[in-house]
Amino acid sequence: MKHLWVCLMLVLVLLLLGSERAESKKYLRCELTRVLVENYNFDKTFLSNWICLVEHESYLDTTKITLNKNDSKNYGLFQINSKDYCAEGRKGGQCNMKCEDFSNDDIGDDIACARMIQEREGFKYWKGWDRFCRNPQNLPNLRVACNLRSLSPLRTPRSFYYVSG
Repeated sequence: MKHLWVCLMLVLVLLLLGSERAESKKYLRCELTRVLVENYNFDKTFLSNWICLVEHESYLDTTKITLNKNDSKNYGLFQINSKDYCAEGRKGGQCNMKCEDFSNDDIGDDIACARMIQEREGFKYWKGWDRFCRNPQNLPNLRVACNLRSLSPLRTPRSFYYVSG
């Protein structure tokens, strides 16, 4: 009986430790393309820019953290900078987000902040985009590679605001 109790406690401890870890995700190009269009209603016109940006900034890895020369850090899929757009250990910055929240597999908050950055500063904010994706000839052809034409949002924009009464 004592052996069973020890095994159960060990399993419980392992489960608790596992639940504290941040989940990570390394996307494939077409997988992320599908997610951005179907789940986040990305405009197909600029989707190749977004995919190219993410490929060169984070290598499609949600857990990527980069230390910069000015001691700031870039976090997550879109490599959002801690100096301007988020704060470490607490909510803050222009996106009012905790930087560490950009380094898990929930990319909804990353997308909201990245869209705001792109609206304010354009794609040139990201050095990876500026260096590798500025020339349209360098952008991935998602229409062919990922069958982009067949993708559409899973929900209409109207359903995003639906509240049941």
